[in-house]
Amino acid sequence: MKTPTHLLCLARLAWLLGGLAAAGAVCGAWPETGAGPREEPAPVPSQPLAKAVKLAVTGHERRIDVVWGPDPAGNATVWHVWRARERDGPFERLTARPQRHTVHSDYLGENGVEFFYRVSGLSGGSEVATSAVAGAVSRAMSDEELLTSVQEATFRYFWHYGHPTSGLALEGFGDGDRVTSGGSGFGIMAILVGAERGFVPRAAAAERILGMLVFLEEKARRYHGVWPHWLNGETGATIPFSRFDDGGDLVETSFLVQGLLAARRYFMGVDATERAIRARATRLWEAVEWDWHLGEPKGGQLLWHWSPNHGWKINHRIGGHFNECLITYLLALASPTHPIPASCYTNGWIGPDPAKFANGNAYFGIRQPVGWPMGGPLFFTHYSFLGFDPRPWSDPLCNYFENNRAISRIHHAYAVANPGGHAGYGHTVWGLTACRGPDGYRAFEPRHDNGTVAPTAALSAMPYVPRESMAALKHYYHVLGKRLWGDFGFRDAFNLDRDWFEPGYLAIDQGPIVVMIENHRTGLCWRLFMANEEIPRALRACGWTPRPAGSGE
Repeated sequence: MKTPTHLLCLARLAWLLGGLAAAGAVCGAWPETGAGPREEPAPVPSQPLAKAVKLAVTGHERRIDVVWGPDPAGNATVWHVWRARERDGPFERLTARPQRHTVHSDYLGENGVEFFYRVSGLSGGSEVATSAVAGAVSRAMSDEELLTSVQEATFRYFWHYGHPTSGLALEGFGDGDRVTSGGSGFGIMAILVGAERGFVPRAAAAERILGMLVFLEEKARRYHGVWPHWLNGETGATIPFSRFDDGGDLVETSFLVQGLLAARRYFMGVDATERAIRARATRLWEAVEWDWHLGEPKGGQLLWHWSPNHGWKINHRIGGHFNECLITYLLALASPTHPIPASCYTNGWIGPDPAKFANGNAYFGIRQPVGWPMGGPLFFTHYSFLGFDPRPWSDPLCNYFENNRAISRIHHAYAVANPGGHAGYGHTVWGLTACRGPDGYRAFEPRHDNGTVAPTAALSAMPYVPRESMAALKHYYHVLGKRLWGDFGFRDAFNLDRDWFEPGYLAIDQGPIVVMIENHRTGLCWRLFMANEEIPRALRACGWTPRPAGSGE
């Protein structure tokens, strides 16, 4: 059986991500699983402390979140978090090791509990900054409040853990200077959600995104306008993804451009920052040479990679079966400066054999219009649809909203049937996708399943199957939260067969949680992206048709 195209790319990732845990342990970035509070006296400052660090402590469902500002004097590089039952102490230390990020989520497992917190900043092992003491009480939340709470915590991966120079999204937790172009596109949309929901002020979000765009335009390496998969967030240099993948990555670039176009429509104000965002986003979008990726000589199908050192050697063609790359074709068709011919949609995305692209079979009594048997990994139904709204349009083979809903339902039914007998699977533990597993990074799906579940799979399916997704969210939060919840929301994955919980996060899994929950609730990112006039024009040009009113969601 032929392997999905994305697995070729993901296999190249496995060798490097497999070493992240060891690297994180060396640099002290990974959280210490199971490490409990430590009762110790506060360290004695080695010098007079500067102005107190700002601290915000907020009660949520079964947890209390602690967020603080930077050291006003700029001396502290890492932090400890302290907790007490009384305002005057005694305080116990919650952090097993000093952490670099300025947020801590204290999952308590019950409501109505009050604690008091403070933080201390260190430099060279000495305390050089501290905060005042602040307290909060964990409290019960409605489903809507819990959704907002999960979105806010997950959003913090991009806000509090963005690269300190470029602002772009780090590939994973503890990943040094390695930022991801596609994950940064997801992060841009997550920041838009954060601004809209008041997690951060709109002006601060605009400044952050403008800084990202300045870096992408002025420092980041591009190849015919196309960014590489990985960049150095400090210098903008390319970090090779594999031996021959040291140049432009068109698919990751399309994920980034999806975010740029959403930001261009969100920041429509008249102040200088929002005008600059629109201007830079437009220049970056128009500089991408989509038609260059038809190869030499020009063909009818896009190629994923080009390298200045190796040319088209990888020869990884995009399309011919349903995967995460629909957005790549839609943007290439929509480009106002470097478009590909409309015929490439049929010849490239669908491919020369429409019957191979289609499916039409039923699994667990659910008919699947297109795609791999039982749908493949669920990120196929997420990445292209963070901005592209599939509800009002159909191509010659299907409506992708209905197709994505069918695949999501099939994944849920598969977990309920649980033919592999995996621990925990059922109505509230379901959904398989690409994530970090106990044996490394893999693309999991019903045909390739070792019991590893990533929260992003079910949570990012919320626009398609909201009831099933919400049931999973509540189970992950209430039942597994002690081990699955962390400072930036749900950790990347777990495997109950092996009593294993991944300690870290991945940008490409965190971003869809924030964005797709919001698309379910308000359609924000769908509205923003689809408001770019190039998109509906391109859909019509390549044979898409609007769905009649009332013919679906």
